[in-house]
Amino acid sequence: MVDATHTIHVDVVSAEEQIFSGEARFVALPGEAGELGIYPRHTPLITRVKPGSVRIEMADGNEEFVFVAGGILEVQPNKVTVLSDTAIRGKDLDEEKANEARLAAEEALKNAKSDIDIARAQSELAIAVAEMAALRRFITKK
Repeated sequence: MVDATHTIHVDVVSAEEQIFSGEARFVALPGEAGELGIYPRHTPLITRVKPGSVRIEMADGNEEFVFVAGGILEVQPNKVTVLSDTAIRGKDLDEEKANEARLAAEEALKNAKSDIDIARAQSELAIAVAEMAALRRFITKK
């Protein structure tokens, strides 16, 4: 049995499905103001999450990586919830698709006609670059 005083329940949820649910000793992710590290009994917190990797150190010592394209983080003393429109398990990241998305975003940025087009293309580019960085991090940890 897992000792609840040394773990925190973590849920990572996308718009389509629950990506991860389990007990963890530690969670690290890119918060709006910088990298966040969360241990059990963390002070309650709600903040935005930037595109990048959620690293979950599970109770058994293994690590799980999930790429999120931004979202919201809610921390309670015994629970962490990450809500993201797009979340992909590290093992499911696809380098070719991520590179295609980056190239498409770069092309859209070149052809942008308005501030809205520029902002949308910059956002898509940031997500694609973050996804590729998450993929590289996942591959090196395997």
